[in-house]
Amino acid sequence: MPVKTAPTAEELLGGDLHAEVVRHFAARPGAPDTAFVRDQVRECLRYLYLVSRHPDRLGGLFLPVEQDIDEIWHYLILQTREYRELCEQRLPGGHFIHHRSISYDAYQAAPGRETAAEEALRWLPLYTAAFGPFDEAALPHWTVVRFLHDELGLSLAEIAAAAGEAKAPSRGAA
Repeated sequence: MPVKTAPTAEELLGGDLHAEVVRHFAARPGAPDTAFVRDQVRECLRYLYLVSRHPDRLGGLFLPVEQDIDEIWHYLILQTREYRELCEQRLPGGHFIHHRSISYDAYQAAPGRETAAEEALRWLPLYTAAFGPFDEAALPHWTVVRFLHDELGLSLAEIAAAAGEAKAPSRGAA
């Protein structure tokens, strides 16, 4: 059976809102180039896609992406009509995704360091099943992937292999 691919960020947001979000974040003082901002928006939408598709496994976990991705999510939330439509009609879970801010230190203290690490790694096989292996464009935006790459010296191929070994139970096509 052919695997259905996950929609792109533009497909999820619609062309106008996608362009607006990219323009807004690319125009900020000290902003990275527009291509990098597009990658940020894409990874924000991938994060929301995974949370929507796997609420039983990812709901309530600490946000495993960089602060800039969280800021894009905040911006989307402020577009209330479009955000509700995104959550309820365009993302696979069909439910509103709530946001709760908590610092990593506070989060890590609650479940304990080992549980926090396990939860951070839970994203890898789900991401790769939906979008393929992490690539250079995704790397800067996912904290745990960047840690594995930069601090532990794992290549993107090794991270993909580790995600494949940790295969999450399949729940159908992305």
